[in-house]
Amino acid sequence: MPQFDRRTLLKASLALCAGALAGSPARAAPVVRVDDPRLAAIVDPEADLATLYAEGRWCEGPCWAPALGGLVFSDVKANRILVLGPEPAPGRPATLRAPSNNANGNTLDGQGRLVTCEHRGRRVVRREPGGSLTVLADSYDGRKLNSPNDAVEGPDGAIWFTDPIYGITEPEEGIQAEPEQAARRVYRVPEPGRVEAMTDVLDQPNGLAFAPDGRTLYVSESGAALNPEGGRAILAFPVEGGRLGRHRVFAELEAGVPDGLKVDARGHLFAACIDGVRIYHPDGTPLGRIATPVVAANMAFGAGGRLYIAASHAIHAIDLKA
Repeated sequence: MPQFDRRTLLKASLALCAGALAGSPARAAPVVRVDDPRLAAIVDPEADLATLYAEGRWCEGPCWAPALGGLVFSDVKANRILVLGPEPAPGRPATLRAPSNNANGNTLDGQGRLVTCEHRGRRVVRREPGGSLTVLADSYDGRKLNSPNDAVEGPDGAIWFTDPIYGITEPEEGIQAEPEQAARRVYRVPEPGRVEAMTDVLDQPNGLAFAPDGRTLYVSESGAALNPEGGRAILAFPVEGGRLGRHRVFAELEAGVPDGLKVDARGHLFAACIDGVRIYHPDGTPLGRIATPVVAANMAFGAGGRLYIAASHAIHAIDLKA
């Protein structure tokens, strides 16, 4: 039997390792970070993040709208609203509105009509089946709104929206102007033209979402985006008879600000943040994070358990378990 010295064995081992690595490239780091084992019931820790579109300037307001052709989303700085067709071969997005008045957040009302927040128009509009627009809100107390940012239908059928000042301070997101409102509020619109102020306790209210039972409204406080000393938290308001009660801090961020929010059927809160989409248990416990290559702005639940994520110039998708 031939004899092998230690150096020969080492060389053989290295050669085998190199061959194995050449045939099986190392897998990229997982995009899902698990902070609590309960996250595994929501998303597979080994799930992959797919990039469906990467030619935007600032993608926002994703909204799953099959009647309009698939995933509707705003490209705020490019001043257009696009529709990405069904997967697995979505192709290039179609244009729904261009110019879009620097549209930002989108949602569907109870009749499946698209509701859009416009920065440049400083209004909230509803798209009718024929394509015409109905203005739901463009002023409060006789003064122009700041720049409506995000919207959601409430449990009462009214449209609720946030009104920070980003669209009148950021040159590429609207027209620069001095605010006419004395505060940045969350508003409720029970019918076109009837605008009710719900709260003005936030510096820059951003994303918003209701709990499944409609008894809690979550709102992103994104004041730190304009002022380093500003807030970077998610607030929870009890909803009582169509009004908001005293808020509590649901979650705080150590960096960046929370943006778009969504809540799944079991009450888990999804928050678009500087490092991806953070997921929280209804009791506020951080469950984990879906990392995105750049800052996440908003997200939407789609058909078949897909989560669509708008992140800077791109639209990503990941499969959820629920």
